[in-house]
Amino acid sequence: MAFTQRVQKVRSSQTMAITALVDSLRREGKDILDLGAGEPDFDTPDVIKEAGIRAIQDGFTKYTPASGTLEFKKTICEKIETDYGIKYSPPEILVTCGAKHAVVNVLLTLCQQGDEVIVPGPYWTSYPEQVKFVDATPVILETDESTNFKISPQQLEDAVNPNTKLLILNSPSNPTGSVYTQSELSDLAEVIKKHDFHVLSDEIYHKIIYDGLNHSSLASFTELRDRVILVNGVSKSYAMTGWRIGYMAANSELIKAAAKIQSHTTSNPCSISQQAGIAALQADDAVVAEMVRAFDRRRKYLAEQLAAIPKIKCDLPRGAFYMFPNVAGYFDCKYNGKAIENSMDFCSFVLQEAGVAFVPGEAFGSSNNVRISYATSMENLRESISRLTRALLQLRDEN
Repeated sequence: MAFTQRVQKVRSSQTMAITALVDSLRREGKDILDLGAGEPDFDTPDVIKEAGIRAIQDGFTKYTPASGTLEFKKTICEKIETDYGIKYSPPEILVTCGAKHAVVNVLLTLCQQGDEVIVPGPYWTSYPEQVKFVDATPVILETDESTNFKISPQQLEDAVNPNTKLLILNSPSNPTGSVYTQSELSDLAEVIKKHDFHVLSDEIYHKIIYDGLNHSSLASFTELRDRVILVNGVSKSYAMTGWRIGYMAANSELIKAAAKIQSHTTSNPCSISQQAGIAALQADDAVVAEMVRAFDRRRKYLAEQLAAIPKIKCDLPRGAFYMFPNVAGYFDCKYNGKAIENSMDFCSFVLQEAGVAFVPGEAFGSSNNVRISYATSMENLRESISRLTRALLQLRDEN
């Protein structure tokens, strides 16, 4: 069967592939600990679930406006002003079926063949594929541990050319957990002001941040008001991944154009989920704070344990719920007569020998690292570290 070039040049999601593999192995009866999942392990808070139930009971189960309900848009505007100090109006909001959907809407609205989209790497696995999906070209700016996985203003300046249409910036970052400070964003803003391109600021993890660090956004720079598209949602901060609700905030002209596309693709975001989303954004922040405290305990524990394992290097992330350790120290080792040459081989070894699932760094543009999610219980983390340590000690002894 012949498929379009668009399908052929887009790779399947490697993070979703890991989830599918874990499910398959478990069905075979194997004991697998999954540290690859990119979603909170907590249940959706009751106040949010109750709002969804009420929506069903009240018959709020029909089509809504394609761009989302006015009530939800107003709630989003209020929440953005509370969290960011930035004022948006309902015509500047588009409610989407998750933040991923918002990213695709932006790309479909702004980018086409011949355009370039700057993507700092390591990157969320979907960004380059989404860029290719709209026939644009991803331009990857490489970073590593030496820069805390953050791009410099000079890197950005050097990458910009007449074909540059968009920069995608994700802070806090998936997969690295890095967080840009207000000062660092200010330096990047100077480059953005100098050139005529847009910025998609993906801030889906903005509530999950540690060490007293304050979240900063490029959307807060008044001079960039019409260039920045703020993307966010309720999936990560409120444990609502399956509800599929996100949003984008931008100038009304861009929102109107993106809404036109959405009207022909999804009709509208789920009516029930929008009501639940209102409850989420209006909920007491203590709902989120409790979850973040638990993530913080796991973060510190995992960082301490990984630091004690020879040949693994790991920085302490400042946001999200991922570790991104460098495991290149094991790339000269062999097991079952096969060399470990990259993070895919490393993850295969750990899965087979320890029954622990990580995501290879190749999924995010880095062959030296693996992504470890600590969105799981402390019990699972302790057992995972125990298994990993035993497997790596055995590997080291055999080599």
